[in-house]
Amino acid sequence: MATFHRPWHAHYPPEVPATIEYDKHPLHYYLEDSAKKYGEKKALYFMGKELSYKEVYDQSKALASYLQDLGLEKGDRVSIMLPNCPQSVISYYAVLLIGGVVVQTNPLYMERELEYQLKDSGAKMIICLDILYPKAANVKAETSLEHIIVTGIKDYLPFPKNKIYPFIQKRQYQVLVRPEQSSDTHLWPHILDQSMGEFEPVEVDPVEDLALLQYTGGTTGFPKGVMLTHYNLVVNTQMSKRWLYKSKDGKDIVLGVLPFFHVYGMTSVMNLSVMMGSKMILMPKFDAEEVLKVIEKQKPTLFPGAPTIYIALLNHPNLNKYDLSSIEACLSGSAPLPVEVQEEFEKVTGGKLVEGYGLTETSPVTHSNLVWGKRVSGSVGIPWPNTDAKIVKMDGEGEADFGEIGEIVVKGPQVMRGYWNRPEETAQVLSEDGWFRTGDMGYMNEDGYFFVVDRKKDMIIAGGYNIYPREVEEVLYEHSEIQEAVVVGIPDPYRGETVKAFIVKKQGSDITEDELNEYCRKHMAAFKVPRIYEFREELPKTAVGKILRRSLVEEEKRKLEESESV
Repeated sequence: MATFHRPWHAHYPPEVPATIEYDKHPLHYYLEDSAKKYGEKKALYFMGKELSYKEVYDQSKALASYLQDLGLEKGDRVSIMLPNCPQSVISYYAVLLIGGVVVQTNPLYMERELEYQLKDSGAKMIICLDILYPKAANVKAETSLEHIIVTGIKDYLPFPKNKIYPFIQKRQYQVLVRPEQSSDTHLWPHILDQSMGEFEPVEVDPVEDLALLQYTGGTTGFPKGVMLTHYNLVVNTQMSKRWLYKSKDGKDIVLGVLPFFHVYGMTSVMNLSVMMGSKMILMPKFDAEEVLKVIEKQKPTLFPGAPTIYIALLNHPNLNKYDLSSIEACLSGSAPLPVEVQEEFEKVTGGKLVEGYGLTETSPVTHSNLVWGKRVSGSVGIPWPNTDAKIVKMDGEGEADFGEIGEIVVKGPQVMRGYWNRPEETAQVLSEDGWFRTGDMGYMNEDGYFFVVDRKKDMIIAGGYNIYPREVEEVLYEHSEIQEAVVVGIPDPYRGETVKAFIVKKQGSDITEDELNEYCRKHMAAFKVPRIYEFREELPKTAVGKILRRSLVEEEKRKLEESESV
């Protein structure tokens, strides 16, 4: 049997082992451990309010006790529909403490989306913001929900912000919700007042027991629940810790802009911070000016993010007014990181910004460039410890050669158990020997650095040519007057598909379609040049700042259908 070749190991610095001996602890063990080691140390900062590790652990135990009193048993699912706030951290660990399974739910979901996820997961309880209570109440009868736990941003604001916030909320959302304590509706302050914090410990098998159902975005049909065990999440967090080997336990301050209801923010901010005893700065939504203010005041050292976040900060008119020099390391994910953005952000902060790669199904990280070591522009880096990756030929027959484009497949202890109640779909992407088909197209160079050229389903075939949107977008991002760009394939009667670019111009730019067309023709082959340009004020994005390419494709399809019907 041939030995599997791992050229990337040659680039690992001495501080990063190729193989790690992972802990066999459940995920919630690390909150208890940090509460013992760093009891009075600040764990959370939220809009002026701070909580110590002891306070977070005590409140997690109090909520865990209350959940057991309501009948929650090992394996039961609990939906958490919260932005980044103390309650999101406390709820997450409370559910895990008693053997429950967290179902992370996007607070932006409409009732139809919420109902689908609750039905699919079979969640017995939901923990949500007060302004989201009507949505949960409206779908309750159609789902398996038995209890709704309600909290509000004001519950953790310092005085006098906690008194003022309800008025701000009413003005901002045109709604004032005042749910009352009842047999199936439970208010957060009441829970913490009533609970004694004595819950019945539950034995959890980290390798076998689920910690999380994380739903994918559903760009290819209905969203699927990705089953992640305690072990999946623990090992990916420990990989992160080893990759960031200059970070020290109990010392770092981590900026939590990425939402915890997305697996990337959950692992790279929440789980990593708790494991390392770091202080988390929680931001319930991204606002460029607020982020700049918080960085200057709170001085975070680690800043996981997404390209659109870094782009928004770099293009903020007041950027030069703020001191961002505390930032030491940033790991960018969710979308391709333009080289120009990487270089400019490093210049502004003095820290390191590197691109990584992963998926919900891999907890999420599988690859990254070295933060303090060799990195390759345009590459998503090399596989992490204990992680194997290869490129499979387009026809699925055997491995591709160096530089040959094929599908990226990965294998490692962070790979999911499978899709919730979907064995057939699991079998389509996960082989019996553990290789996961990512659906991403890319190639590997001789040094073991991987390059993602695009999602398999996003590839544009125009006139018989394969065109990868990322390649065109990289050229567009190099233009000094473009802030954001996304490229899609739209139906074309002659070429099959043609290339369309959606552009957000930088403030004050008056660049025209003709000028862009001339620029593109100088920098790429004619068949790749966009045939249509559309300028927009903003582009649709996910909660982590990933541009929603598929929603633009669907928009174009609707336009075509409407024009044909006319």
